[in-house]
This record gives sequence, structure tokens and C-alpha cells, in this order.
Amino acid sequence: MGKKITDKVTWVGKVDWELKNFHGHEYSTNKGSSYNSYLIRDEKTVLIDTVWLPYDDEFVKNLKKEIDLNEIDYIIVNHSEVDHSGALPALMREIPDSPIYCTSNGAKFIKGQYHEDWNFVTVKTGDTLEIGSSTLTFVEAPMLHWPDSMMTYMSSENILFSNDAFGQHYATESLYNDMVDNSELYAEAIKYYANILTPFSKLVTKKIEEVLSFNLPLDMICTSHGVIWKNNPAQIVEKYLEWANDYQENQITIIYDTMWNSTRKMAEAIAAGIRSADSLVTVKLCNASLEDKNDIITEIFKSKAILLGSPTINRGCSYAIAGLMEMVKGMKFVNKKAAAFGSYGWAGDIMNLLSGLLEAAGFDLVNAGKKTLWVPDNDEVDSLKEFGASFVNQIK
Repeated sequence: MGKKITDKVTWVGKVDWELKNFHGHEYSTNKGSSYNSYLIRDEKTVLIDTVWLPYDDEFVKNLKKEIDLNEIDYIIVNHSEVDHSGALPALMREIPDSPIYCTSNGAKFIKGQYHEDWNFVTVKTGDTLEIGSSTLTFVEAPMLHWPDSMMTYMSSENILFSNDAFGQHYATESLYNDMVDNSELYAEAIKYYANILTPFSKLVTKKIEEVLSFNLPLDMICTSHGVIWKNNPAQIVEKYLEWANDYQENQITIIYDTMWNSTRKMAEAIAAGIRSADSLVTVKLCNASLEDKNDIITEIFKSKAILLGSPTINRGCSYAIAGLMEMVKGMKFVNKKAAAFGSYGWAGDIMNLLSGLLEAAGFDLVNAGKKTLWVPDNDEVDSLKEFGASFVNQIK
């Protein structure tokens, strides 16, 4: 059943505790997720977004318990991706003539996915829909994170229905940000930003500044994934502005893969050298074969610099490193420094390969890297420590 948010707004979504992978296994959802849909009852009744396709019948069944579907006057699709629009076909079989409000790209994308020519009403920034004592105002948000994305602002309740922006893949029955573990919440929020919105950071800043220029009172941000920002909703807006501004902490992340532990020993020695040269910097080591790739990308997002290491395998690098760097390239990180390191036995081209991967992903190389023949001995460990210490000084 639905959960009342205000006298006029009810949450009618789905909490998915079992979800562990999303976007075709491109995004890990270790904390599950939710698909938030909202029902507004004023003089007119409005449904904002639906849920993911696997829960379409359940969604429609539960919605019928909440309201006679024929009483729904308007449907708003803030974003056409299937985790938000998946239940739309099942719903439209029940109320086929209901007008669907979305952007022009939204109408194209919905038609492309479901091959139905429903009653689309396309809107742009500043368009409004009067529903009684409340007015809904539409704000286009292209590339946050699809070209069709938009937000909907509800006057009288001062609610921004933000869709993917400000969300998290985070399952909770508690609904509001002040009712969950905030350490978990912000860990999932920054992971969500790092992996989904980073490529569009300049657009994030521009869109937030545009919305703020409207001087709209804001009591709540109702996202499409995770918690609703009810207690001081501006806090996540401020975080987005911070994250969008070439974000970095005083952190260096060492990412590596290893075959017979030579590269791991290199990584550990380099880390020791970094810590000896700068006791204040946070150093994190991530084995690309063992750790969650989205968590690694989050650590890169937080870092001012990274070191990338791999053993030489058939004159190439490990597939875990190559695959990770293909994802990292799409993130379009800026203002981050890097260097490479690697081990080899007889083919020593690993430096050129890893350095090329870093440059292709937009990192500024600070040196030519460090390679080790076979397993590092005590002298080589000392040399690797010196390399780590030197790297800290080079990025200052």
C-alpha cells in the first residue's frame, strides 16, 4: 500500500531489497534500490512515474487498492528509462486515453521502447499544469542523465520531484533521509553521482543554478531512487554542487591487478612510500579483479591522483584493468593526476600500455611510471617506496 508523504502526496513505489546489479550489470546495487512513484490528489489526480518492468503487474494491482485508476487525470513521466516507465504499458492497458506529460525526447523514447502511440503531451521548461490549489511546473534536465530527463515542481507542497537527480540505489522502508543511517546514505549518494552523473557534471552545475534562480521554496526532494530528502533537502543540492566542481579529497588510490603477487607487492611498497612522505594523505589500495568496479570508480572520483598497476600478460595488461579503464574513460574525470606501474618477466611494454590507458581516460601523467622485473627484492622494494614518495611530491 501507499505511504502518505503529505495530505496531497502519496508514495506508491516499490522497494527492491533483492536487487544486486543494475544497468545490465554495469552498476552494483549492494544495498538494493527503490523505484519511487508518487500519486498527487488535488482537484485533479496525477501519477508521477511508475516502477521497473518486473514489478508492473504488482504496481498496477497496488495502485488499484489506492485509487480507482479512472480517477487519474494525468500521468507524468519525468524520465523514460525502464526502471521508471516499465509499468507504463500495464497501466495504459487499464486507462489507455490518459494524457502522458513528458519532454519531446521523452515521447520519442517511450515510443521507441514500447511502440505505442499514447496520448503524449510534450512540455518544456516553465510549462505548468494547474491541478487545483497546486501548480506543477516542469523543468527540463537533459543529460541528467538521459536527453529526455526532466523534473517537476509542485507548489503549495514545495516539492521537487527530481527523478534520478539526488537519488541513490538504496533500499529502505524508512522513506526519509533523517530516518536512515546517514553514513550509508551518503556512501550510496556519492557512489550514484560518481558512476552515473560524473560525465555530466558541468550540466549538473548549470541546471542546479538555473533551478535555484527560480527562487522556489523547497520543503522536500522526492527522488526516483532511494530516500526522500525531507530534513534540510538543500544539503544534497549543496553536495551536488560540490561533487560537480572537479571534486577531489586528499586521497590517492592505487588500483592494480596481480598474477603471482609481484604487482601486489609493488602496490604495497608504493603505498608505504606515499605514507612516509605524506602522513595526512589517505591511501587506498584496490585489487581490480576482486573489488566491486563501481566502488573503485567511486574511490577514483574522490581521489586527487591514482596509480594504475598490472602484470604483463601476453604483451598486454590484465583484462580487469583494461575493462575498468574502459569504464573510467566514460566518466570523463578532470583535474586528476596519475602514474603507472607494473611487473614483467620478458616483455616490458606494460608502461606504455598503462600510461596510454590513463591518458585516454583524461588523467595528467606526472612521470613515466615504474616497472619491476619479476618479483621485487629488498632493493627494488626500497626503490618502489622512493617512487611512491616522489609521486606525492610531484602531484603537490
